[in-house]
Amino acid sequence: MDGLGNSASIDMPTASAHRVSSGERIHAHERPGRLQAALQKRGVRLTRQRRILLEVMDNAERHLDADAILERARKLDSRVHRVTVYRTIDLLKRNGLIDELDLLHLRGGQHFYESHGPRDHIHVACLKCGKVREFESRLYEKLKKQIEQDCGIEITMTRTEVGGYCEKCRK
Repeated sequence: MDGLGNSASIDMPTASAHRVSSGERIHAHERPGRLQAALQKRGVRLTRQRRILLEVMDNAERHLDADAILERARKLDSRVHRVTVYRTIDLLKRNGLIDELDLLHLRGGQHFYESHGPRDHIHVACLKCGKVREFESRLYEKLKKQIEQDCGIEITMTRTEVGGYCEKCRK
């Protein structure tokens, strides 16, 4: 058995079978301009402020909250408004282009946002230092397929968070 109820054997993960970030986002910078292109394709009007926000989010190397998005955007254009940040986040969520994460509430009620990468991943957080890493694996993809099959559902989004204590914090 392979742990998913299948009788076929699963190869042990190799370097190519899974990836773990060292704290940055795994898929950062893979497709610059993706958010803007997706909204343009949907016929959404893109103001200068909105284009700046999309650029900030597309190029984020870590998970950003609304304040961090605003701060980075204002470095590009000081006229970017906080309300535009929240409206753009809402627009992107409604269009399924970003995920809203609470990351195990490590920073209280703060929410973070990330654009979808080409593959789903698991957020792995240290409950002491707060470092968040991303983990992706073929085994996770197999688990999703098994869930689809067993539950009769087509999975269109996943959000998985795992908490524990990193090696440094256990010392």
